[in-house]
Amino acid sequence: MTATPPSTDALAARILDALPQTQCTRCGYPDCAAYAQAIAAQQVPINQCPPGGVQGIARLSAITGQAVLPLNPAFGLEGPRSVAFIDEDWCIGCTLCIEACPTDAIYGTNKRMHGVIEEYCTGCELCIPVCPVDCILLEPVHTASTAQSLPTGWEAWSDDLAQTARTRYAAAQSRRVQSAQFKRAAKAEEAADKLSDLAKHSRISDPAELERKKGWIEAAMARARQRQS
Repeated sequence: MTATPPSTDALAARILDALPQTQCTRCGYPDCAAYAQAIAAQQVPINQCPPGGVQGIARLSAITGQAVLPLNPAFGLEGPRSVAFIDEDWCIGCTLCIEACPTDAIYGTNKRMHGVIEEYCTGCELCIPVCPVDCILLEPVHTASTAQSLPTGWEAWSDDLAQTARTRYAAAQSRRVQSAQFKRAAKAEEAADKLSDLAKHSRISDPAELERKKGWIEAAMARARQRQS
């Protein structure tokens, strides 16, 4: 009797479980879940994840049945586990790295020096290009003698670290969605307040022009509500 092949979603879930959860986007997709879905649905090659390295490709091959291939260098090279560090002397507290970090591993507030929680950093490098003063650098977590090379890929990572990164990424995504919803609600409330007494909040004194502007604002608010729903 022929076994029923797993559904795309079930296969994607198994693939996602095998990925390192660094959320680095080096595979060409916005996160690990998107790459897993692409592999399951479109048979995208399994050799596009540098953090997983050779061992990661073998894991994905066992799940998908795709042949083991060398890591595609167009997506990066397998390397040792690294974490980000912020130079205190140069950080200007712009918060751009905080918003870029997929696991909320960077702390700080506007115009205050930022720092990195090492155990939560996945070494994704997403904070580096957004820093306007180049004060972020990556350093390997492990040290090695001259006779021994640093561990790379899954040899330098672990399932526990992957699960922590996955949990924190989900929490960070939820926080950002809630923050965006709060900002939209605040803007909608501000717009409604101005609309209730447009003459007070506008330099326009002509009644006909005020009505036209009021109609334009109401239409814009209706479009915004439609997009949100």
